[in-house]
Amino acid sequence: MKLLALDTSTEWCSVAVWIDGAVHQREPGAGARHAEVIFDLVDQVLSDAGLSLVSLDGIAFGHGPGSFTGLRVACAVTQGLALGAGLPVQGVGTLHAMAADCGAERVITCLDARMQEVYAAAFERTPQGWTAAGDTVVCSPSAVPLPPGDGWTGCGSGFAAYAALSDRLAPVLQTVRQDVRPRAAQIAGLAAPAFARGEGMPPEAAVPVYIRNKVALTVAERA
Repeated sequence: MKLLALDTSTEWCSVAVWIDGAVHQREPGAGARHAEVIFDLVDQVLSDAGLSLVSLDGIAFGHGPGSFTGLRVACAVTQGLALGAGLPVQGVGTLHAMAADCGAERVITCLDARMQEVYAAAFERTPQGWTAAGDTVVCSPSAVPLPPGDGWTGCGSGFAAYAALSDRLAPVLQTVRQDVRPRAAQIAGLAAPAFARGEGMPPEAAVPVYIRNKVALTVAERA
């Protein structure tokens, strides 16, 4: 299985080629320049892997939640590349990808959503793969749902941005990893089983999952 994977949901621009578990990945900090750098990164990882776009089996992308602009970049690039090469696509949740990158069995993923909120979800690793322990939510750090039990690892930029998040989750947390973020390598690995089952979707199905519809606070709300 040979996949291209993209994630532009945060300030990082993560691009990878995944070949049966072997990964060629580039992920520079791009700020708001994802659209400027992503095509060069795609060319670089394909060159690193010795592959062309048409030799791939599909394209996986982080469909959200995350930066509204970043998610639109990933979806537009995925659609364009997949349409041109005749490839199926598969979206993967960014918080799901964070859980897979964390290295723990029970993970609470919290991504800074700005406006004093976080995107949050909890996942548990089972013999059959990852399962969600509740819904994905966007809420204030002090309102993040507590998953059942204890021994959970918290991860993501939400913990770095909001001290109240660790306070809220303290009863169930074992440790926190603020450095974990969505990465293309994990997105490819999570998408691979779906591609193997023939569940790849047409290019136009590459659409973002925003979770919330509001982009910014009004002047009055900021005041």
